[in-house]
Amino acid sequence: MELDPVTCYRVLQARDPRFDGKFFSAVTTTGIYCRPICPARTPRQENVRFFLCAASAEAEGFRPCKRCRPETAPGTPAWNGTSTTVSTALRLVGSGFLDEHSVAALAHRLGLGERHVRRLFLEHLGIAPNAIAQSRRAHFAARVLRDTDLPVAHVALSAGFGSIRQFNDVFRGVFGEPPGRFRKRRASSSPWRRARAAGAGKAVTLSLSYRPPYAWDHLISFLRMRAIRGVEEVAESSYRRSVSVGRATGVLSVQRAGGGKNQLIVSVQGMEPAMLGSVVRRVRRMFDLDADPLAIAAHLSRDARLAPLVNAFPGLRLPLTWDPFEAMVRAILGQQISVAGAITIAGRLAERCGQDIAADGAITRVFPTPDALARADVSDLGVPAARAKCLTAVARALVGGKLSLDGSTPPESVAQQMLQIAGIGPWSAHYVALRGLGEPDAFPESDLGISKALDALGYAADRKTRKAEIDALSPWRGYAAIYLWNAIPKGA
Repeated sequence: MELDPVTCYRVLQARDPRFDGKFFSAVTTTGIYCRPICPARTPRQENVRFFLCAASAEAEGFRPCKRCRPETAPGTPAWNGTSTTVSTALRLVGSGFLDEHSVAALAHRLGLGERHVRRLFLEHLGIAPNAIAQSRRAHFAARVLRDTDLPVAHVALSAGFGSIRQFNDVFRGVFGEPPGRFRKRRASSSPWRRARAAGAGKAVTLSLSYRPPYAWDHLISFLRMRAIRGVEEVAESSYRRSVSVGRATGVLSVQRAGGGKNQLIVSVQGMEPAMLGSVVRRVRRMFDLDADPLAIAAHLSRDARLAPLVNAFPGLRLPLTWDPFEAMVRAILGQQISVAGAITIAGRLAERCGQDIAADGAITRVFPTPDALARADVSDLGVPAARAKCLTAVARALVGGKLSLDGSTPPESVAQQMLQIAGIGPWSAHYVALRGLGEPDAFPESDLGISKALDALGYAADRKTRKAEIDALSPWRGYAAIYLWNAIPKGA
């Protein structure tokens, strides 16, 4: 993507927080790159270069600023790229796809050849996919070093590095100093480290940045209405739940930081350090922390019927589930019944099939895994027989490899796989794409609440015309769906 240097320099002069993480400025005379909000003295325009992502600046030999700490910036929005393919690829790489898959698998996910994907990255970003993933790992490690007391070896594992040597080499290459020295120099600047010095058990606490505005109260309300007994607990302004990564289980707590900081404070208890990176990636996805709410609002507000809703709830985010399988189960249980009814049944399912964990207040078990549900008898769960069979069929399809929800399969293929299962229709497929996979353009058009909202707002009654009106909201129809659900809460 070509960045306009004149516009970027104006943003740099204004230190506008709305552009934090959207690009980075590098000073040729110092070899340092910064966030647009850096408090340092603004350099002369002729000495500044601009980069779309931190990894691109690092590839050119620039080092992160020690004042504004680029490693703490919100993630670069995937839609900033000029190529739809590159936008999707950036979102996947940012969510940790290359931590578990190869570039060849990324290419398959995009429906392209590996060579073509590498060429697109070089053309639009000036850097290879693996270099972006490696930079992201180093930046995550920097946050863990600054905010926690985990041993360096554990930090390397949590960030996804295969060895201490690789971690040291990459970290030194990005930050210009070894991890140990970085930690000593920055430890005193972290309030979370100081807070834990008084004793916080085995919990690991990190701060994760986002772009304002953030409709946190609305998100908490949405999650509270759908909290599953024993699995989730939603207080007035915080969210807690049991989580699992592979065979590991723990308890996650999330709340918004005070003091006007655009951050969420995330605490993870009971997880091995190697799982921390995966947990944080899921939290960023679950709470939609890399969204650009102003860009989304500007696009959706072009529709005069939707604009009042967008203005009434600034910073609305996609409320994702912990993993796509949970969204799939919620979708099946929610067919043709109320939210309250579906959540009651989900609680029964968790009690019967979920793994018990050491009681932590109201949190007593994790959400059932596909393996557990595939073996369970759910015929007497309180749902129609066809729906019970659908639950079992979905779990067995995942266990048997006939359905893939790990992000490695293109969305269109995932939808087709889901629709092959008896009891899964277009509404369920779109719901899973939206709340499970985080597809920003997924739109459950047949949802009763959304249909009522569209009618109430004056969208065309004719199906073909209405579809064209909704298609005009692309590529953020998923956010439009959340606004429409909000228009008639009881219809969600």
